[in-house]
Amino acid sequence: MLKFLLPVILLMKYKNNWSLVQVGLGLLSFLVGLGCFHNMYIYSLGFNLGMDYISYIMVYLSVWISFLVVIASERVKFTLNYPSMFVLVNLILLFSLILTFCSFNYLLFYISFEMSLIPTLILILGWGYQPERIQAGIYMFFYTLALSLPLLGSLLYLYMSEYSLTMTLMGSVLELSWVNSLWYFSSVMAFLVKLPMYMFHLWLPKAHVEAPVAGSMILAGVLLKLGGYGLVRILYMFQKISLNFSWLWVSISLVGGVIVSLLCLRQVDIKSLIAYSSVVHMSMVLCGLMIFSWWGLMGAVVMMVGHGLCSSGLFCLANMAYERMGSRSLLVSKGLLNFMPSMGLWWFLFSVGNMAAPPTLNLFGGINLIISLMSWSSFSILSLMFLSFFSAAYTLYMYSLSQHGVFLNSLYSCSSGKVREYLVLFLHWFPLNVLVLNLNLVSGV
Repeated sequence: MLKFLLPVILLMKYKNNWSLVQVGLGLLSFLVGLGCFHNMYIYSLGFNLGMDYISYIMVYLSVWISFLVVIASERVKFTLNYPSMFVLVNLILLFSLILTFCSFNYLLFYISFEMSLIPTLILILGWGYQPERIQAGIYMFFYTLALSLPLLGSLLYLYMSEYSLTMTLMGSVLELSWVNSLWYFSSVMAFLVKLPMYMFHLWLPKAHVEAPVAGSMILAGVLLKLGGYGLVRILYMFQKISLNFSWLWVSISLVGGVIVSLLCLRQVDIKSLIAYSSVVHMSMVLCGLMIFSWWGLMGAVVMMVGHGLCSSGLFCLANMAYERMGSRSLLVSKGLLNFMPSMGLWWFLFSVGNMAAPPTLNLFGGINLIISLMSWSSFSILSLMFLSFFSAAYTLYMYSLSQHGVFLNSLYSCSSGKVREYLVLFLHWFPLNVLVLNLNLVSGV
């Protein structure tokens, strides 16, 4: 595991050299990519760290998105907006994410899980655009922190009863009782906020709208996946209890997903629309994890990877339009097809990915989740129908309103994209569509 952590620590030393950090993160993502040729359940063990298939996929996604974040945020370097500090904060965030995904000790997992919150908060407060970023940061901080404290208590209680906090040594023999149910809820709530589940999602649109492009990409690409990954790790202990409450989570997620889809249709802020669509996708992931089926788990993991790449790419596109137009409003920054004609294709490709059209990973994940939910309860078809329809509706709404119409002539006549921007978009789109050819790698089959 140190071969992934040490390069990140070394790059922190060279935080003043932007190009070196870019190349270093690219090489690190290549190094992580070489690690997929194995046939063991758990490997790279040592220092209470190790990886299995899901950890490996999440670590790869974290390094890849961090690599793209540094390329996408070159504006920070050109405007001399504390670039070395920006690189350092991103590298600390990557370090905490790798540590979270690789820890096999629940306490180390909790500490690194909470540690990732601070660099994200610094990104929002330090490099955000509007004065409201302080309120957004406080929202995110307190939502996450308030429901993480019960998790710490439950882990201490676990150590008191089991005399160990090693994940692989935990059993799942807890019977249904009010004490165990309380223990279950206190363990699960922290991850439901991070996911975020409907009703705990209010911090997410605020954080996304006020965050810089790096913050939005990291939030959408990796930090939301911490919730799903945490559930995979913690629900193993509460199988009998969780099966009794799965109806609650699935009901809230499906109904909440439909409500948030309707909310998406009345957004005029493009970043807010993409953020709310993340809530819809993550509600499907939560359903897949909570019903304890193999198809559900496989679909949730694929959906998390697909959503991480697609949503991060959409935030990149929204930021490229914002840098030129100076507004995130769909009412002002419309007619982008006339204004940035070469970007129209990328808007189309990522919009298609967001509505889960072939050949994206989102389609495969969505099919798996629909099959698992239908086998769990055929009644869920009603919500799934609305979810599928509205996800296509709000994506088409976003695409048509941003690309078509008459743009504000007083700005520029035409503003094509830079090679760097096309590279970032391509590196989001390529794995999103090409990983379908080798789903064994993504789904861990």
